Amino acid sequence: MIKIPEDAKKMALEDSSVEFYNFTLNEVEYFYFDTSLCSAPEPMVNALLGLQLLKKKNQRLIMVNHQAPGGLFPRIAEDFTYDVLTLDTGVQVVFALKNDLSENTDFNDNSCAG
Repeated sequence: MIKIPEDAKKMALEDSSVEFYNFTLNEVEYFYFDTSLCSAPEPMVNALLGLQLLKKKNQRLIMVNHQAPGGLFPRIAEDFTYDVLTLDTGVQVVFALKNDLSENTDFNDNSCAG
């Protein structure tokens, strides 16, 4: 599990409903958000906003949520990898770009139907 360090910087991300944070660990840049207390469609909306931050292969997006966002995975599978870790209170999902460019993901479709 990747924990958010105390020196993580809060980010302003337009249209997000939760706080996003940014930090670097072992030469990897991370973006982090927690939607574990949110209801649909907030996790999907925030995940799609966060995925747009990933521009390089050494960047990762960490999502903490009450459950795995199963409806999101097929939508992003062509452009992103994801690892799901089960926590006591939900899941942590770590997303990464497959290539240096996201070409196939529709970031405008943020409905949460799975």
